[in-house]
Amino acid sequence: MTPPAPRRRVVILGAAGRDFHNFNVVYRDAPDCEVVAFTAAQIPGIAGRRYPAALAGARYPNGIPIVDEAGLEALLREARAEQVVFAYSDVSHLEVMHLASRALASGADFILLGPQRTMLQAGVPVIAISAVRTGCGKSQTARWIARRLRARGWRIAVVRHPMPYGDLEAAAVQRFACMADLVAARCTIEEREEFEPHIAAGNVVYAGVDCARVLAQAAAASDLILWDGGNNDFPFVRPDLHIVLADALRPGHETAYHPGEAVLRMADVVLIAKSDAAPPADVERVAEAVRSANPRARIVRVASPVTLDDPAAVLGRRVLVIEDGPTLTHGGAPHGAGYVAAVRYGAREIIDPRPHAAPGIAGVYTRYPHIGRVLPALGYSSTQIDALRATIEGCNAEVVVSATPFDLASLIGATAPIVRARYELAEGEGAPLAALLDAFVDAGMPRR
Repeated sequence: MTPPAPRRRVVILGAAGRDFHNFNVVYRDAPDCEVVAFTAAQIPGIAGRRYPAALAGARYPNGIPIVDEAGLEALLREARAEQVVFAYSDVSHLEVMHLASRALASGADFILLGPQRTMLQAGVPVIAISAVRTGCGKSQTARWIARRLRARGWRIAVVRHPMPYGDLEAAAVQRFACMADLVAARCTIEEREEFEPHIAAGNVVYAGVDCARVLAQAAAASDLILWDGGNNDFPFVRPDLHIVLADALRPGHETAYHPGEAVLRMADVVLIAKSDAAPPADVERVAEAVRSANPRARIVRVASPVTLDDPAAVLGRRVLVIEDGPTLTHGGAPHGAGYVAAVRYGAREIIDPRPHAAPGIAGVYTRYPHIGRVLPALGYSSTQIDALRATIEGCNAEVVVSATPFDLASLIGATAPIVRARYELAEGEGAPLAALLDAFVDAGMPRR
C-alpha cells in the first residue's frame, strides 16, 4: 500500500482578517496542506492566541497558534514550514519583498493568493468598495451608495471586511443593526469607527471571521450586498461592480502598496477622493497614474468636505485633535480631517499630544514616527482605551476635536468638550458617480 504523500507545512502571515479568510477558503479542507501557524502584524495584542478548533475544522482539533511575526525565522525553522503565505494589506511593495526574502532565506516558498482563488460568490448582486490605501474614504462612499440605492427601493446589506480582534469564535458571524449590538459584541474603537456610522445611516452591517456564512446571512436579507472593504485589500466576495478609491492627498501611492495596486488594476470605477482638498496638480497626477495602470476604468473626482458640529467652540482655543487611528498608523497619513478642521476654524494652538502620551499610546508614536501633532484614536483593548483616555486628560485641552467616525465622547468621556469633525462624500467633476450607479442598477440586475 502506497503511504500518503506528506502534507505541505504552511505558515500564514496575517493581521486578523485576510489570513483567516484565506485559511477558511483555501486551506481548511485541503488534504495536502497543514497550516502550522498564523503570524500577527499591524494590530497589537492579537499574537499569543489560537485560531479556535470550532473555526479551524476537524483537521485541527487543537486549533492553530497565532504568533508574533517578529519571530518568523525561528517559527519557520521549528515548524519545518515549506510555504509562507502573505495575507494582510496596506503594505509597501518594498516591505512585502523584505518579508519574502526572510521566508526564502529560511528555505520556504513565498506565496500570494489571488482574488480568483479567494473571492466567494454571494448569490445576489455585489458592489465592492476598495481603495489603494487605508483612509481614502471607503466607508463614506459605501454610505453614499447605500443611501441612493435605498431611495430606489433596494434592500441593502453592508458586509464589512472582518476585524476579529477579540473572541474569534464569538465573532464568526456578526450582525449589527443598532448601537446596542456594538455594546453586546464588546466592539473595539476600530470596529466602532466602521460600524457605528453605517448604523446611524440606517444600514445593517454584517461581519465576521467566516465570510461564507456571513455572506449567506446577508444575501438572505437583501437585494444587493455592498462590500465595504478594509485597508486596501481586494474583496472577499466577487463583485459585479468594483469601485476603488485613490487619495488626491497622497499622490504617488497608487502603485506603491500591496494589494492596493492590484485593486486599482481590477477596478471598474476609480474615485479620486478629497479632490476638493488637494492642489489641482496633485489631483491630475493621481488621475494620470490611474489612467496608466488601468485605462479601462472610469475616473470620477469626488470631494470629502469637512464640517465641525460647533465651529465657534474651536475659535481661539487650545485644541487637541483626535484622528481615525488606522489612517495614521499603517495608512501612513501624518494627520487627517480633524487637523484640517481645527486649523480652518481658527484654533489658537494645536496641542502636541506626544509629550503627554500614556505608555499604551507612546509606543505607537515610536513605531509610526510620521504621525504629527494629532492623537490616533486607538482602542484595540480596554487597556489601550484607558491609555487613550489618560492621554486626552494629560493634554489639558480647552477643546477636543474628534475626527474619528464614531461618537468618542460616549465611550471615553473627557473633561474638555468634544466637538466632532465629520466628512461625507460629495460628487465633484467628471462622470457623475450617481449616473454610473444608476446605469449599473438599470442594466437589469435581478431583483427578488
